[in-house]
Amino acid sequence: MDAPLLSDLSAWQTLGGHHTAEEIAQQPALWDALAEALADRQVAIDAFLGDWLRQPGHRVIFTGAGSSGFIAEMVADIINAQWPADVRALHTTNLLTHPDLYLERERPTLLVSFGRSGSSPESIAAVDLVRERVALSRFLDITCNSEGELARRGRGRDDTLTLLMPPASCDRAFAMTSSLTCMQLAALAVFDRAPWEQRLEQLHTVAALGRRALADWERAVTALAGDGAFSRVIYLGSGPLEALAREAALKVLELTAGRVLALANTPLGFRHGPKSTLDADTLVVMMRSAQPVARRYEQDLLDELRRDGVAGRVLSVGPRAEDGAADDFPLAVPSLPDPWLAPVWLTLAQRYALRRSAALGLTPDNPFPDGTVNRVVQGVVIHAHG
Repeated sequence: MDAPLLSDLSAWQTLGGHHTAEEIAQQPALWDALAEALADRQVAIDAFLGDWLRQPGHRVIFTGAGSSGFIAEMVADIINAQWPADVRALHTTNLLTHPDLYLERERPTLLVSFGRSGSSPESIAAVDLVRERVALSRFLDITCNSEGELARRGRGRDDTLTLLMPPASCDRAFAMTSSLTCMQLAALAVFDRAPWEQRLEQLHTVAALGRRALADWERAVTALAGDGAFSRVIYLGSGPLEALAREAALKVLELTAGRVLALANTPLGFRHGPKSTLDADTLVVMMRSAQPVARRYEQDLLDELRRDGVAGRVLSVGPRAEDGAADDFPLAVPSLPDPWLAPVWLTLAQRYALRRSAALGLTPDNPFPDGTVNRVVQGVVIHAHG
């Protein structure tokens, strides 16, 4: 199936991938819309955060489950590097099982929750747990669903601010695509130390880059998804891009219903055992960093893998740099940190997963018609701590 994402939606409708294709393609427009929405909420955001981030004794926890947890991992470190407060990423799936390791009653804590639906059991339980266990707690809910539980429960509360993403970001398809990138960029913009004007301009810049990536890479992504029908995909990324690699791998697992095995690692960590997974049916994709030293480590591994000749194919995607490296999916980008560029690289992985799903005869909008895995997680029982 080689129909472009938006020019032939009827073909995707027939394949059961109409929503997924549309939600991948709409992302740059939503990033522009996000900039406008945040501009309207600027005063409320600044008033809510106050000087919280300037207090070394304060804590900020970015949290979510699954893809939402990967958002937390992609944004936390760059934000932590900018402020005196302690900023960390923590999946709700760990917070709920081991709260004593992460919460201190006398340490003021701001919980930033990411949620497409805003109604997953873990998201709601995490808020309740922090409110119960921390004497001074505040809550920033970044969600795509105005009718979800996070948004509903936060209404009228002085300790809670809800930031709603553009309405179309509440993906109708199974996989998180536009919801994830909107929530990630929202967090980066809200917590950045730069003046608001600069932050909003960066959102528009990323949107323009996303449009170029969608247009320039479409033919190559289509060919890649049909090239060799790889049964195994490995995504590699360093620093904040390790979480991007994990999200890219998850998209493959989700949209192919586990028929294509997907793994993620760092370029340096890959040699420590995971390299043994390579074979002729393996596709390796390196998510390149904008940082010069990181790029050297990445290039060393790319050269090694290509020299070894074990993997079926070794590719790279990233910012066109002056170091002489030739990426397979390059893009000329301005000077932006890796987390701001991550949504652009993710569009490649999203499209690859969509097309592999269709090639396997699955319906990408719902790869699990038997309900084995659901759009909003089900079957979670919340257990109380003594």
